[in-house]
Amino acid sequence: MKQQGRVLVIGAMAGLFLGAIGCSGLEPTGGVSSTSLYDRLGGKPAITAVVDQFVANVAQDARINGRFSTTDIPRLKTHLVDQVCMASGGPCAYTGGDMKTTHAGMRISTADFTALVEDLVSALDRFKVPEREQGELLGLLGPMQKDIVELP
Repeated sequence: MKQQGRVLVIGAMAGLFLGAIGCSGLEPTGGVSSTSLYDRLGGKPAITAVVDQFVANVAQDARINGRFSTTDIPRLKTHLVDQVCMASGGPCAYTGGDMKTTHAGMRISTADFTALVEDLVSALDRFKVPEREQGELLGLLGPMQKDIVELP
């Protein structure tokens, strides 16, 4: 059960994940910035803040929090931060397992996944991550859903 919870959150974040505080790389004209998504999200400190809020949201979410009752939360947060950092072009290296192998047999449903996504979006909104950055990040991580969800 411990690994099941860790994997579900990693998958969800991998499935739809994070951003952070601020958006310092946007150009005032609304044009495309040459700044990396990682930098526009605010770097590792901002990603860490969003991950912390996301995990707190999951802990409060009666739809899915039971899946995490034996999860090593500090380890989970480290993996999630590294995964988002790496996916957004930052200097981190994600060392966790691949999503398909990690989630195999966990019977994660579309409803479970949706709940996690909602908790993530709530964390992003709390830190006022702009829609553009949210969309970009979710677009990078969203394709992992097919490797995570096993049940309709």
